[in-house]
Amino acid sequence: MFTFEYVDFSTTSQAVRSYLANKDFHNLAILLRELDVIQVIEQCAALNSADAAVLYRLLDKERSLEVFEKMDAPVQAELLSALQDESVAERFAALDTADRVALLDELPAKVAAELLSGLDGPARAATSLLLGYQPKSTGRLMSSQFMSVHDELTVKQGLELLTPRLSNTKHNHVVMVLGQGRNFLGALGLSDLLSHEHHMLIREIYSEIPSAVASDLDTDTARLAVEHHLELLPVLDDEARLIGVLPLADAIKVLDRQEETRTAHGAGTEPLHRPYLGTPLRTLVRARVVWLLVLAVGATLTVQVLSTFEQTLESMVVLSLFIPLIVGIGGNTGNQAATTVTRALAMGEVKVRDLGRVVLREVRIGAMLGLSLGTIAFLIASFVFELKVGLIIGLTLVVLCSVAAAVGGAMPIIGKFFKADPAVFSNPFISTFVDAAGLVVYLSVAVLVLGH
Repeated sequence: MFTFEYVDFSTTSQAVRSYLANKDFHNLAILLRELDVIQVIEQCAALNSADAAVLYRLLDKERSLEVFEKMDAPVQAELLSALQDESVAERFAALDTADRVALLDELPAKVAAELLSGLDGPARAATSLLLGYQPKSTGRLMSSQFMSVHDELTVKQGLELLTPRLSNTKHNHVVMVLGQGRNFLGALGLSDLLSHEHHMLIREIYSEIPSAVASDLDTDTARLAVEHHLELLPVLDDEARLIGVLPLADAIKVLDRQEETRTAHGAGTEPLHRPYLGTPLRTLVRARVVWLLVLAVGATLTVQVLSTFEQTLESMVVLSLFIPLIVGIGGNTGNQAATTVTRALAMGEVKVRDLGRVVLREVRIGAMLGLSLGTIAFLIASFVFELKVGLIIGLTLVVLCSVAAAVGGAMPIIGKFFKADPAVFSNPFISTFVDAAGLVVYLSVAVLVLGH
């Protein structure tokens, strides 16, 4: 018998595809038993939905539920559509409430409604509650599986209340402390309850921790949980009543997905949220083509600018040699500013109300950068070509770096104001805008210096 314990993804994937092609399900089942849960998920994600369903059916019941629970929602949705058997509802019901909501968002409305109707009363009520919150809100992420006690109880009373619920509560290592009307007060670890004297009141031993409101943006709440290293972040309603918790693991997933989205948007494409080799070609094309069309339309501005200043370029052809330099420096200056401000927004160091301060600050930074680069360019261009060329290049860099830095710093904040991802306003759009603006500045300065 072959063992696949140490075989890499590529070799294992070839074996899986070979077994599927030959319908050798016996050896495929043996191979799957040698893989851990993450490796099984990777293999499913790399296959088309029909083959993934065949592979998934070869798992035993207990392992199949574990694999399904840890899959990303898009992969779960494709797998459910391919399975089409009576076990679908069982797998769906086995998910955590927040995971069910994420999966329902990925499925067609008809399929989602059928799955939701198949849940028992409490599970359906909990899922519907989360669906009532806006997409990308904290309410969509929170879990209702947590432990809570009243602050007026003694440690002994608290333990007597919590002990029967330990085996049925997923997140039972942290206990939330409530006051009158379920108002959130603080939290303590289950180990803290066990280590204190039984006669002590819970109000004497709990600690205050940060909390979030269900309507808050999910990325803001996730960042709060990670920054404070909170295993469970309490989620409150608008009246400060505890309604759920956000586990740290889920918070990290949210930030990972945000980073994936920001990276993709920065490169002018849409995030895949699944393995590259397992993504259909049409999905990859669709993720890229829209952005390319948008950028192509924006690039026509550059063509229009060049045609407007055609006479100036004809009178001094040497100016055209510096267009790549001007465009490159302007784009890089804008992207540097955008990256810095986007990070500051993510860390909460800059707010939308700081737009004016940021723009003024970036104008000053850009002017200083432009003066440094412009001085060097003036000296080199004047020596190699002539004084007028050096003067045009030097002045252009001073003005362009100031404009590019201001635009690059402002766009992420404007995106934040319109509740769009600041990364969307980053590299592609800034580069396109600054290219056109850079040429306008460059050729306008040339007209002023040359007098025509």
